[in-house]
Amino acid sequence: MTKTTHAPVMVNDRAYPWPKVPAIAICLDGCEPAYLEVAIKDGLMPTLKRMRETGTDRLAHSVIPSFTNPNNLSIATGRPPAVHGICGNYLYEPETGQEVMMNDVRFLRAPTVFAKFYEAGARVAVVTAKDKLRALLGAGLKFDDDRAKCFSAEKSDSSTKAEHGQDAASKWLNMPQPEVYSAELSEFVFAAGVKLLREWKPDVMYLTTTDYVQHKYAPEQPEAKAFYKMFDKYLGELDALGAAIVVTADHGMKPKHDAKGDPAVIYVQDLLDTWLGEGKARVILPITDPYVVHHGALGGFGTAYLPEGANQAEIIARLAARPEILEVMSKAEAVRRFELPGDRIGDIVMISTEGMTIGTSAHRHDLAALKEPLRSHGGLTEQEVPFIVNRVIDLPNQPVLRNFDAFFYATTAAAL
Repeated sequence: MTKTTHAPVMVNDRAYPWPKVPAIAICLDGCEPAYLEVAIKDGLMPTLKRMRETGTDRLAHSVIPSFTNPNNLSIATGRPPAVHGICGNYLYEPETGQEVMMNDVRFLRAPTVFAKFYEAGARVAVVTAKDKLRALLGAGLKFDDDRAKCFSAEKSDSSTKAEHGQDAASKWLNMPQPEVYSAELSEFVFAAGVKLLREWKPDVMYLTTTDYVQHKYAPEQPEAKAFYKMFDKYLGELDALGAAIVVTADHGMKPKHDAKGDPAVIYVQDLLDTWLGEGKARVILPITDPYVVHHGALGGFGTAYLPEGANQAEIIARLAARPEILEVMSKAEAVRRFELPGDRIGDIVMISTEGMTIGTSAHRHDLAALKEPLRSHGGLTEQEVPFIVNRVIDLPNQPVLRNFDAFFYATTAAAL
């Protein structure tokens, strides 16, 4: 049995209470608050409705860029990207001249809540939908003493005890490995969380999903409603097992298409090529990942590396004058405002308006896989996310409250 006399666990200069009951944070990828409002209004989420009424219900802010990797690692570390270093799904490394995915553990600059609780003797479980996050979230965990599990739904057929803490997670759960582009990928995460809580009893657990449904369907559409009804069923099971639970999201989601249903895009690389010469500047879109069906690498945030001698103030002014751009700023201002690591962003940062996305060049985006009108995220208009606790605790109101406060308040609630 876990003792209740443990000292708080220090993680990145923050003291996390030792939980008396399991402390769970759930990240609903792409959960624009409207999804919950619609589903609750339609009577599809009785558990969450009760949690909001009898627990604690707030709105919080995600980190910017409002993308998956930066926010999941902020939730995992309790700190913004300036501390943990993960400021996108994708980055440009000036020292190598390469554009690479930012999912390797070498990019992580701070320990996670999971690693520190594990070091303190806790049982820790992490289940993620996509495998791209698994290595980062599992950094610092060891799997040779049955106190840590970290596996993905995407690769659940091939998980091993040595690398993930669980042999063949799909067989263990008695659910087939889901298709990556499916609602079932997230359902696997919820089902695994219930089984782990019931049978393995972790002290700290993180469940994080995919936003496949949210990219494809608006809150009012039947497929979205079915997703949240499904989630509520599993949430009820987790709640009934006595855990302290925080439900939040990594980012919101907004429609990003014109009246004809075509993606709404400003192609900034094409603009900079016209203004500065072809290939002189380099636009990087940190939303970029292998899952092009989701978004075609189109989101609300971009950064650009400018050539030596370029008039930065003039470029900023010209971009700011475009109606598609909400804000454009220097690296220094972006670092200050959004707590970003300055060595991993370009000379300028751009954020699009609510209904618009930022692209590189038109010919570089594979939009053939987009079967529905584009919905995406990344900017300030997708920063507001739910923050719901199944117990009554004292929470600040937005914008002080951040989604990366999830484990601090989950462990606080679990220690009461």
